[in-house]
Amino acid sequence: MADPVNPSHATFDLFVQAKTCQEVKKHFIELCRQLHIDPKDFRSFYTKIKERLNYWKAKALWTKLDKRASQEAYQQGKACLKNKCLVLGAGPCGLRTAIELSLLGAQVVVLEKRGEFTRNNVLHLWPFTIYDLRELGAKKFYGKFCSGSLDHISIRQLQLILLKVCLLLGVEVHTEVEFQGLIEPTGETGWMAKLQPQSHPATAFQFDVFISAGGGRFVPHGFKHKEMRGKLAIGITANFINGNTAAEAQVAEISGVARIYNQKFFQELLNQTDIDLENIVYYKDDTHYFVMTAKKKSLLKKGVIKQDYSNAEQLLAPANVDHVALCIYAHDAAYFSTGGKLSDLQFAQNHAGQSDVAMFDFTCMHRSENASHVRERRGKKLLIALVGDCLVEPFWPLGTGIARGFFAAFDTAWIVKSWGMGVPHLKVLAERESIYQLLSQTTPENTSKNYSQYSIDPKTRYQRVNLSSIQAHQVQHLYDGDKTRPSSTTQDSQCVMRRDPASGFEELLKWCVKHTNGHKNVNVKDFTQSWRSGLALCALIHHFRPKLM
Repeated sequence: MADPVNPSHATFDLFVQAKTCQEVKKHFIELCRQLHIDPKDFRSFYTKIKERLNYWKAKALWTKLDKRASQEAYQQGKACLKNKCLVLGAGPCGLRTAIELSLLGAQVVVLEKRGEFTRNNVLHLWPFTIYDLRELGAKKFYGKFCSGSLDHISIRQLQLILLKVCLLLGVEVHTEVEFQGLIEPTGETGWMAKLQPQSHPATAFQFDVFISAGGGRFVPHGFKHKEMRGKLAIGITANFINGNTAAEAQVAEISGVARIYNQKFFQELLNQTDIDLENIVYYKDDTHYFVMTAKKKSLLKKGVIKQDYSNAEQLLAPANVDHVALCIYAHDAAYFSTGGKLSDLQFAQNHAGQSDVAMFDFTCMHRSENASHVRERRGKKLLIALVGDCLVEPFWPLGTGIARGFFAAFDTAWIVKSWGMGVPHLKVLAERESIYQLLSQTTPENTSKNYSQYSIDPKTRYQRVNLSSIQAHQVQHLYDGDKTRPSSTTQDSQCVMRRDPASGFEELLKWCVKHTNGHKNVNVKDFTQSWRSGLALCALIHHFRPKLM
């Protein structure tokens, strides 16, 4: 007679195999109940689940997580023991950041507005990202993860993998809760969040670190965004149902075909269908995923765009797009590019229950001017940092989104470590901004190839990094101090300016002379003639930001 199955082993299997966010959470709660562990006991949760779940399938996972946790940067999970971190957004970057903060020993709470993970779109993964996820046990949770030559994964699957790791490390993840802003400290409480529903238990959570991974255009107060616009380029994404049949499995993926490399293909597509594309990518994952860049002229001709406008927002506004025509356009492009081998292309559904096809302008890119900010009220400081799309929007044809997103997650964890170790706030901000300067330049070629040595320490990943390229005095504008009790230095300087305006003028002139001294052909004597050639201004910029000149 076979031994009875241990209920916790069976529940762990269900947890590992769960295919939706709510299923994951349900099986996790049941597992905690069976093992008599409080999921809110973040300090010792991972240790207890390892001790009590004596199951061979789980042990392989503990080995991987233990290896990550043993990295020197985490100081055995004691670097941030006193810190409480709120992470907004359970996208891949928010969850990846939460994992790192948890390994540092912080208490971590993640808030997510949606109740389910529904994004079918597929992400291209850089080699380091594949290695990183494998080391977190991605294969244990999703057997098909990057098998063979595959180097991509759907956003939904990636979220599920990272959610499971988060929960096992003691991170609290709350779904269907909307963040509506920060609540400043009172005499009795610290920084808190205004949430909907107002009765949600996370409303009582007090924190000293706030990480926004809210995505897209969501940027907390205190951050400015730059908009970078190039020549109009219209992207289309489409997801079709993957029936996982033998015939579908035979259809070759298209890792990226651009017009300049295969003009014959694109000319035939245009001749036979009137569809004019710059490039097309096809990945096979949970869905058949296509992403393409379409020419405006062909979209107008095919009736996808109803009326031509020079303004991109007007041009692609929902009212100016024929959704049925867009579906036909995407379907025909997908059918032709796969040689008609995907004969039964039916659209998968998006979160709204509609055909999962979208059109967007990817030439308008947003990036935050800064990656971090410190706010202080009633003597309580809050470190605020951005990760993911609200820090830098990805340029999809290069597959940079998730790779740079993970780099930003590690960089953010690195400065939270400094914050937890008591490093002065201006120094923390200066270091974060120094590292941020490198992010948009990263490629698989110019980052370290020694993936096994990667940690939250930027020096293990960036080939050339100067953690003090920006100095503390250059980031004072990123500190928003308590307005009710200005520091004595602020009061003193205000008094001086009020008492004697001339002395302020002289002080400023002395400062300019000091910081331009020694530069050729620069001799600052006043605020008029000395600046006409522009050399004095260049000298001043060179003094503080030599890399810019």
